[in-house]
Amino acid sequence: MSSVLPNLVNNGTSAAGGAASVAGASPTFSPLYQQIKVLITQSLQSGEWKPGEMIPSEVELAGRFKVSQGTVRKAIDELSAENLVVRRQGKGTFVATHHEERAQFRFLRLVPDEGEPHNPANKIIEVKRLRAPAEVARTLDIKSADSVVFIKRVQSFDGAPTILEELWLPGAIFKGLTAERLNDYKGPMYGLFETEFGTRMIRATEAIRALSADAEAAQLLGIAPGTPLLSVERVSFTYGDKPVELRRGLYLTAQHHYQNELS
Repeated sequence: MSSVLPNLVNNGTSAAGGAASVAGASPTFSPLYQQIKVLITQSLQSGEWKPGEMIPSEVELAGRFKVSQGTVRKAIDELSAENLVVRRQGKGTFVATHHEERAQFRFLRLVPDEGEPHNPANKIIEVKRLRAPAEVARTLDIKSADSVVFIKRVQSFDGAPTILEELWLPGAIFKGLTAERLNDYKGPMYGLFETEFGTRMIRATEAIRALSADAEAAQLLGIAPGTPLLSVERVSFTYGDKPVELRRGLYLTAQHHYQNELS
């Protein structure tokens, strides 16, 4: 891998001013630290360093890529800001994992009005494989005839049903995902995806709106039809900006609120 970077630099304008794009043949401006960031990300994607494992030190990476330690540090700073790696003071830098508590709450934004946030209990309503509806196929960048795994579940906080979710996952990636596996797994769902299906959620986009509970939602959440709910549609992406999950959730906010941090 150490031979990749010199080719990038030599084929571009200069190491300081930018180099050829990693993905394409045409020359583009690309700062050196961004080239290093791409190479480290490729190692993460290939599984060279597994979730939860420590990656080589900045000094080791600088030697590997034949660049300065400062260049490596800047690349890792960006990877840390994007939650791909985690710095631990006095220990090193580790590949981020969904099994860490802070990673779990990164994607679970519903928090109680009082008390500390905590993970909900899950009740699986339905799991089945079917052909992707056209809208789902477009969102997941697959063909309409392709297989998807459909999951419906209710999440409860302190015994009170609070979230009704429907998920669509590409069937080719999530082969063997069943209700039994979901029920037997005691950790976070994204942790299961990461550990058993080799798929890590990197980022997500969300669309949020308010609506009223229909009869089905009212029954599953134990509320009256017409109760106000928060509707959240999320598309989650893995490495390479590949969509791997469409999730639609209905949130009961009588005792909770949706919290996001803007930076």
